[in-house]
Amino acid sequence: MAVEAHADEHTGGTRAATPYPELYPEEEALIARAVEKRRREFTVVRGCARRAMEKLGVPPQAVLPGDRGAPRWPAGLIGSMTHCEGYAAAALARAGDLASLGIDAEPHRPLPDDVLSSVALPDEERRLRVLAGERPGIHWDRLLFSAKESVYKAWFPLTGKWLDFTEADIEVFTDPGHTTSGGLRAGLLVPGPVVDGRRIGRFEGRWTVCRGLVATSVTVPHGRG
Repeated sequence: MAVEAHADEHTGGTRAATPYPELYPEEEALIARAVEKRRREFTVVRGCARRAMEKLGVPPQAVLPGDRGAPRWPAGLIGSMTHCEGYAAAALARAGDLASLGIDAEPHRPLPDDVLSSVALPDEERRLRVLAGERPGIHWDRLLFSAKESVYKAWFPLTGKWLDFTEADIEVFTDPGHTTSGGLRAGLLVPGPVVDGRRIGRFEGRWTVCRGLVATSVTVPHGRG
């Protein structure tokens, strides 16, 4: 919990209406011909990342894409970024505090038709039907999609490999006494990453629904101790 709270403490978020931060030349070169929507998303989320760097005592730097578009972070940091309609966020932590993390935000709306069947396992769909019956105010299909995105973002820096939607079985829980927040657990159905000499078989995280958004996060602690 301390590590997760630390990661949450150094999360920067902004509504897209905020004035654009200035890009570094190497970032500007990546979107020189981008449409306005793409430029806005790219720029605002990097502003979030730079504010998170400052909170960790690291001078703001360019954030450039690496393998499969995953952001490359300054030495000693790990992190994740997300953006959706009207919202962007970045979460960073010191590499000594966390092995990896992933965040995702989505509009709190139902998934488009036929998307759920392509991302959910049969057991996941069954659990979502139960949750929908108990708490119909949550779009559980969108929450599951977001959780899978967060799992992948935490997975990739540790493995450098693709993780299919069907290669992680996600269970979602609600907090006692709350209907718009809870935890999640992702059982990996393929060999997991090795962290500090130990193979990880599952990831854990959090979710919340607030102000028209569903947001998820996954943190992977170090295996020492």
